[in-house]
Amino acid sequence: MTKLFHVSDVHFGKEDPHAIRWFAERVEAERPDAVIMTGDLTMRARTREFEAGGAWLKSLAAPVTVEVGNHDIPYYWDPIRRFIAPYTRYAAIERMIERPLELAGVTIVPLKTTARAQWRMNWSKGHVSRGSLKRALALIAAAPKGNLIFVAAHHPLIEGGTKGTAKTWRGEEALEELAAAGAHAVLSGHVHDPFDVPVRRGDWTVRMIGAGTLSKRVRNHPPAFNEIRIDGDRFETVVRTLSDEPSRSISETMDAGAS
Repeated sequence: MTKLFHVSDVHFGKEDPHAIRWFAERVEAERPDAVIMTGDLTMRARTREFEAGGAWLKSLAAPVTVEVGNHDIPYYWDPIRRFIAPYTRYAAIERMIERPLELAGVTIVPLKTTARAQWRMNWSKGHVSRGSLKRALALIAAAPKGNLIFVAAHHPLIEGGTKGTAKTWRGEEALEELAAAGAHAVLSGHVHDPFDVPVRRGDWTVRMIGAGTLSKRVRNHPPAFNEIRIDGDRFETVVRTLSDEPSRSISETMDAGAS
């Protein structure tokens, strides 16, 4: 069985010290095959936050891939850094950012959903550029035949029924193209509450899987991460909540791409 730990929205600067220590302990004890961090590692994209978050990620006893969240880009009040050099503070985690991972039977594909600017007031919401989608589709096409394809993004491509929203521009179009390409799941964060929702597109089902938060900025759910258990072409999502044991499954184990 392959096991992934899907974590998101740790928000160093507003992190929950107990929760991040617990997560590192679970990684050390259970040795997942990979850790997928779907964005908002920091609260204000400050150097000290990236350094603390980077040290935490590097301490984990597993391969790690990291997506960029809207909180990981300098805010409006730092426009020069936001537009000209938004990623200069990423040195602590540079090698982990948008890192594709190949595991036994599983391919992790990054999809960037953040933007430096948008034609709307709220730039915290999701945006899928044509270039980002094209790169993700190319990685899917290059994946070994028969692999499960998990796409990692910060924002949910469509709403998952949570209190928080992503309102991702071009999210529906991206979901349709990812489904047509054979993606089995899209992992995301941003909304701070876990979910696992099967979505039918054409003759294919894609699972929309969202992780909670390990920060103090909780919403309807306590600090948590997802454990994704993969057995052949079947997988399920289990929410882990400040315990040594899984707390509850939020999905039925189903065949990948099933009707």
